[in-house]
Amino acid sequence: MKAAAPGGFLVLPWPGFGGSDPEPEPVEESRGGFMLRCGALLGLTLICVAVLRRWIAGGVCRSTVRLDGKTVLITGANTGIGKETSRDMASRGARVVMACRDLTRAERAAEEIRQSTGNGNVVIRHLDLASLYSVRQFAKDFLDTEDRLDILINNAGVMMCPRWLTEDGFETQLAVNHLGHFLLTNMLLPKLKSSAPSRVITVSSIAHRGGRIDFEDLFFSKKKYSSLESYRQSKLANVLFARELARRLRGSCVYSFSLHPGVIRTELGRHVHGWFPLLGALLSLPSLLLMKTPYQGCQTTVYCAVMPGLESLSGRYFSDCAEKEVAPEGRDDLVAKRLWEESARLVGLKDTC
Repeated sequence: MKAAAPGGFLVLPWPGFGGSDPEPEPVEESRGGFMLRCGALLGLTLICVAVLRRWIAGGVCRSTVRLDGKTVLITGANTGIGKETSRDMASRGARVVMACRDLTRAERAAEEIRQSTGNGNVVIRHLDLASLYSVRQFAKDFLDTEDRLDILINNAGVMMCPRWLTEDGFETQLAVNHLGHFLLTNMLLPKLKSSAPSRVITVSSIAHRGGRIDFEDLFFSKKKYSSLESYRQSKLANVLFARELARRLRGSCVYSFSLHPGVIRTELGRHVHGWFPLLGALLSLPSLLLMKTPYQGCQTTVYCAVMPGLESLSGRYFSDCAEKEVAPEGRDDLVAKRLWEESARLVGLKDTC
C-alpha cells in the first residue's frame, strides 16, 4: 500500500517489508536446482558416450557354430586381436595353434586361454614372418605333425615401423604383412585342401585405400621411405592376395577373405607414437573412447572364420561383420595377378596354386 508522506512525497514500501514482491528463492533450493541440472547433464553425457561406444564397437559375430574336431592356425596370436581370436576359437572347441615369434609371451597367453575357456587343446609354435627360413620350417613341421587345417588366420602384422630390412633383404612391413603370409599360405595349401571345406582369412586394413603396389621399387630402395606409404602398400597387398587366392582356388572348397578389423587399442600402433610422440600423447586419452577393444576388433575375423553361407563371397572384403566395398585399387585383377607372380619369385616358390 502506498503511503503519503508530509510535503506531498510518495513513500513506497521497502521490498520484503509488507510489499507485493515475491520472496527470494531460498539458498538451499537454488543449490538443489543447480545440482539437479548438473545431474541431468551428466546423465545425458553418459548416454551419449554409451551410444558412441556402441557405434564404435561395430558388428558382433552372432554365430554359435562349434569347431569341435577342427584345427585353427592363427599368426600373431599372443596379443591384441590375435589373442582374442584364439580365445574365441578355443571357446568353440577347436584345436588352436598359436603361431608366434615370442614363445614366452605366447605361452602366457595360451595358458590364460586354456584357463578361461576350459580348452586344453591350445598349443604354441614358433614363427617369425620376417624370416623365410622360419616360415618354411614352421610350415614343414605343421604339415608333418598336424592332421588337418580347417581355418588359417593370417593375423600378424607390423604398422608404420622404421625402414628395417629383414634377413632376406626385404623391407619389413611388406615382408611381414604380405610376403611371409603369402609363403605360409601356399605351403599349407595341401593341408587346407585335404581338410576342405576350409577358409583362409587375411587381416588387412582400411588403409589399403590410397595404397599402391610399386613394382619398380617395392622395398623403397630408390625413393625416400615413408612408413605410411609402406603400410598402405602392404595392406593393399593383403586385399589383392586374398582376391587372387580365391580366384586360383575356385572349385577347391578352400575359401579366402580379407577384412578391416577397425581402429583398435593394441600394441600395433606403438611405432606411431615413436614417429609422432606429441600426436600419440594427445590421442592416448581419447583413444580409450574412440578405439575398439581387442575383443571388439576380432569380431569380423571370427565372422569370416565361422559364419555359414559365405562361400559365394570368397575373395571379398569385410568390415564390422559385413561385406564392404573394397577400394578400386583392391579390385584390379591384373595387379593382383602380377603381385602374386612377383611374390612367388621373391620368396622362391616355383609351384603355386
